[in-house]
Amino acid sequence: MGIIIKPIVTEKQTQITDKKANRVGFRVTPGANKLEIKAAIEELYGVKVVKINTMNYDGKSKSRYTKSGVVTGKESAFKKAIVTLKEGETIDFFSNI
Repeated sequence: MGIIIKPIVTEKQTQITDKKANRVGFRVTPGANKLEIKAAIEELYGVKVVKINTMNYDGKSKSRYTKSGVVTGKESAFKKAIVTLKEGETIDFFSNI
């Protein structure tokens, strides 16, 4: 579980999953490669992974105005993986709720 941080369940990712039901998004550790991601997902969820697309995101600069002045900071950088599963297989994230 060290490679996969969390599944991505956003509006944009849900639209991708609705178009192609066998595509799922995950936030992964920045140092992980495609082979490690594939092995971790197959072991954790018991599915067959066909293809993986990865994207690196830089951290965004953020600032907000407060009583004491402007507070600046930065979001952390992360890596996202879009996983294509074998035809007919799905991962249900909400089955144990």
